[in-house]
Amino acid sequence: MSYSKKVMGFASRAIMGGALLAAATSASALDMRGWNIHVEEYPVSIGMESFVAEVADKTGGEVTGKVYHNGVLGSQPDAIEQIRLGVIDFGVFSLGPMGQSVPEANVVSLPFIFKSIPQMYRLMDGEVGDAIGEGMKAKGMVPLGWYDAGARSFYNSVRPINSPADVEGLKVRVMSNDLFVKMVESMDGNATPMAFSEVYQSIKTGVVDGAENNPPSYESTNHYEVAKYYSLTEHLIIPECLCMSLKTWEKLTPEQQEIVMAAGRASADEQRKLWAEREAASMETVAAGGTEVNKIADKAPFQEAMAPVYEAFLSERPELTDLVDMIRNAD
Repeated sequence: MSYSKKVMGFASRAIMGGALLAAATSASALDMRGWNIHVEEYPVSIGMESFVAEVADKTGGEVTGKVYHNGVLGSQPDAIEQIRLGVIDFGVFSLGPMGQSVPEANVVSLPFIFKSIPQMYRLMDGEVGDAIGEGMKAKGMVPLGWYDAGARSFYNSVRPINSPADVEGLKVRVMSNDLFVKMVESMDGNATPMAFSEVYQSIKTGVVDGAENNPPSYESTNHYEVAKYYSLTEHLIIPECLCMSLKTWEKLTPEQQEIVMAAGRASADEQRKLWAEREAASMETVAAGGTEVNKIADKAPFQEAMAPVYEAFLSERPELTDLVDMIRNAD
């Protein structure tokens, strides 16, 4: 064989080997799709982008991802189902709607179950989060970090709320969830489920007297213009979960799983800090706009009024009694 033919043979094998190596590398790489309902500058969105960047950096580009903001990959209920099926790789979801798929997650939608945001952090980062996480894994999702969605409080156009008796007779918009309807009814208020987009006009025209939500939502929707009383009941503290499809998780090596989990926890820390800053800014805005803000000196009467809500919930899900008690009895 001539020298030129040998060189051509070596070159051919080298090219083929390089192609095989490239194919193998491509096959081992993972490019993830992430679901997000919020706009790009929102605290949740920034936390998710940090998560993707850290994972790509720490895995040397073997695991990359793209966050699709503004709910472009579908509604939250649909996206939760797609996570379970592995169609979407990761996302941040409220534990409220996740309760439809994961019974354990529904526990945090019980009113006044958490005493404060710091307590929620501590419990979700510990055994309560572990228990809910096990329920999620059984349904095909792996929790990577617990994000802050703030505390929901009542606002209305009639009067400040300092006790359950102050809710009596008020027409209050709530999310479409039996737990939230029963919450208002247990204080003799009139719960009115309706689309969030209809709340401003409904308060302005007197269809409802008020609603309930966290400070950034109260402020960014201009609800404070028509409902000047904001009472910090903090009756619902529902965290959100940065979670990954179990199908995607199982594609990762143990080393990659460790990196992904650490990145998820780091992103949660960042998101919580950004959320606190956003809340503070929103409270300044509504105060400057003339809102009368009042804190609740004693939440015990509100918690006691929720007894029928808890009884109804646990009669349907008695297996969750220990988890509910774990949270309610925590300091």
